[in-house]
Amino acid sequence: MTALTALRQFLPISDRLATGGQPTAAEFAAIAQAGYGVVINLALPTSDYALPDERSTVESLGMTYVPIPVLWDNPTLEDVEHFFQAMDSHQGQKVFVHCALNMRVSVFVYLYRVLKAGMDLALAQRDLFAIWQPNDRWQALIDEVIRTTSPPTPLLGGEGR
Repeated sequence: MTALTALRQFLPISDRLATGGQPTAAEFAAIAQAGYGVVINLALPTSDYALPDERSTVESLGMTYVPIPVLWDNPTLEDVEHFFQAMDSHQGQKVFVHCALNMRVSVFVYLYRVLKAGMDLALAQRDLFAIWQPNDRWQALIDEVIRTTSPPTPLLGGEGR
């Protein structure tokens, strides 16, 4: 795990889920070596630190690549829904989720853990705040998603520490 701790804003959520900022090609190799089989990217191809052809890099290492480009200034309910679908379709696999600086990701993972995995709000919030305190736009998205999403159905063995 030490190679992964060098990743920008790396945050291990559980033994099957970790988040971080934009990895380099060499860091993607370390992610694959750590057993991650899926990479979900919430950054745009033009985001800070973006790799020119991230899909090829990730897939050449044997991992599945799921791009969900989220505009920093305009995250949407549809973006969150796509993320929830991606997470649900890869349950049971080791998933690494990233964006440029782990800020988009921290909000999306927080929402997933609370609304889909039935995690305690305070525990999920602790990990969110370890990365950043969401600004007004991102807090509005959090509030909107929570207001419009059905209450969670607790999952056995939900993502937690």
